[in-house]
Amino acid sequence: MTRLSLILSFSMAFCLQINAQLTLKVTAIPLNTPAGSSIHAAGTFNNWNPSDANTKLSLNADGHYVVTVNPPAGTVKFKFTRGSWATVEGNANGSFLPDRVLTYNGQPTTVDLTILTWEDTGSGSNGTAAGNVQIMDTDFYMPQLNRNRRIWLYLPPDYNTTTKEYPVLYMHDGQNLFDNNTSFSGEWGVDEALNTLHAQGDYGCIVVGIDNGGQYRLDEYSPWINTTYGGGQGDEYIEFVANTLKPYIDANYRTLEHRHSTGIMGSSMGGLISMYGFSERQDVFSRAGIFSPAFWFAGNAPADHVAAHPKQGPARVYFLAGGQEPASVTTNMQAVANAMTTAGFTTAEKKLVVVANGEHSEWFWKQEFAEAYQWLFADAVTNASDLANVTTDWLVFPNPATSALRFAGFELETNVRMSIMGVDGKIWRDSALNNTAQPVGIEDLPAGYYFLEISTDNARKRCSFVKN
Repeated sequence: MTRLSLILSFSMAFCLQINAQLTLKVTAIPLNTPAGSSIHAAGTFNNWNPSDANTKLSLNADGHYVVTVNPPAGTVKFKFTRGSWATVEGNANGSFLPDRVLTYNGQPTTVDLTILTWEDTGSGSNGTAAGNVQIMDTDFYMPQLNRNRRIWLYLPPDYNTTTKEYPVLYMHDGQNLFDNNTSFSGEWGVDEALNTLHAQGDYGCIVVGIDNGGQYRLDEYSPWINTTYGGGQGDEYIEFVANTLKPYIDANYRTLEHRHSTGIMGSSMGGLISMYGFSERQDVFSRAGIFSPAFWFAGNAPADHVAAHPKQGPARVYFLAGGQEPASVTTNMQAVANAMTTAGFTTAEKKLVVVANGEHSEWFWKQEFAEAYQWLFADAVTNASDLANVTTDWLVFPNPATSALRFAGFELETNVRMSIMGVDGKIWRDSALNNTAQPVGIEDLPAGYYFLEISTDNARKRCSFVKN
């Protein structure tokens, strides 16, 4: 073969490669599509971003809506939206439509498609959420991330007819918890499950659902960076939940604020960030539901983090995986559970469940939610007066610490004094602790092992911590 032939052959192959695209052509849209609507494709090719400007469909001369994407060869899943999951396409009845699935061979391909209905304008426009579910805020500000987010709120059936205070469960991927109309792959049915349990005698629980951030989901759901997929904003996200959202919920709703009555739960990446949030902020959360956790995203970091953060008080953590998921899900989950033992948690404080037919899917998490919730909150404090029996588990965290210590378990009006002493007997702090809600800086302490003593008018506690 001549040099020219080689060049021509290479050029032809290169042209085929760069033109190897998948074109989605929508030949018909619902008659009641609002005028001026933009239509977007959201799927595996853009991290399921429902408002991605790069996958907005264009109206061509034939009156068809088209968009070209460049997925790798293999299975492609997607849906059409009008810019959000609240305005996702529906089935012929205007209700939930499963993901569109096609097999792409890597060659230039055009697929003709029809959008039957929109869930918010079809017969499913009222949604599937129970009447005691509400949108608390469509645009709640997240100062730690300088973003806004929709927040869902489930209130127990007797919330408006009693003066009860309730435990609270914070859950991620709020779009998928209550309503098929906003879920991209089916809802968990959290509201129906809790309403059924309440009718059977369950005390009740407030659920706060936090929408994921679409294109920010992977970033927000991991404090660790994956060089391929992102991450790195999990610290800010958990700080938002613990320091902004929870105080707002506690101030505006009848909640039991103590950690003994507060949980966090999520699936996949939501499971990863739930485990991190529980371990990092044991002052806030004493219960965690870890469903099909994506610990693979951060390698050994989740287990290492748990092992390095000693138990600060009684806890319950429920691990769930499906037998049809990759074996690594269960293996990594077991590693994190083992790390809990290293951190000082007992066998009774963790539960590992592997369901043989379980898959990495909403239907599986929906099926298992009620059992997990009942185990997690079986011993939850449901009366503020009962906290007198548990406030002795004062918390000092994180441990090890780098720049600051936090405290929990004290009444703010109590006269509290704090002393920090090195192993050589040197006193580094001896002062009143005027605001136990604020962190205490320890930047001036050399790295090492320290004793910390907290005293009030009625009690005294001594513990140790490590300064890194």
